[in-house]
Amino acid sequence: MLMPSLLATALSITSLVAQAPKNAEAAIAAVLDDWHLAAAQADEARYFGHLREGAVFLGTDAAERWTKVEFQVWAHPFFKRGKAWAFKGLKRKVAFSPDGKIAWFDEDLNTPNLGPARGSGVLVQEQDRWRIAHYNLSVPIPNPLMDHFKTQIEAHLKQATSK
Repeated sequence: MLMPSLLATALSITSLVAQAPKNAEAAIAAVLDDWHLAAAQADEARYFGHLREGAVFLGTDAAERWTKVEFQVWAHPFFKRGKAWAFKGLKRKVAFSPDGKIAWFDEDLNTPNLGPARGSGVLVQEQDRWRIAHYNLSVPIPNPLMDHFKTQIEAHLKQATSK
């Protein structure tokens, strides 16, 4: 049996998580949707404005781990040519820290270049604004195809290290 103070704390935390207001979830969806739209419209300032200082972006390649500044340098030529990338969120799940100031999410994406993809990440509320602190882009591989891709990845890594 839970002690009264522990029970009160557990109920309080449950209440805070449950309170993660629908408007906060809608605000996060709006940030992520606009972030993806900014890339599709090649609006570099708006796109990177959604990332907080010190943010990290993980791309689909194992070598793609960038800080915000590194990611800006890498992505600048894409934005400069007037066409970056076009991701469309299809389904998204969002959860909140007990104090409601940190959110984490995962989203299924439709992408013209990668096909079905998945993004996951963390947002932090800074004053009245949600900003992306961490984003991980991945391409989910169906389990029945894993052996095939594992073999190809291992061969690729072996070839790359032999050069």
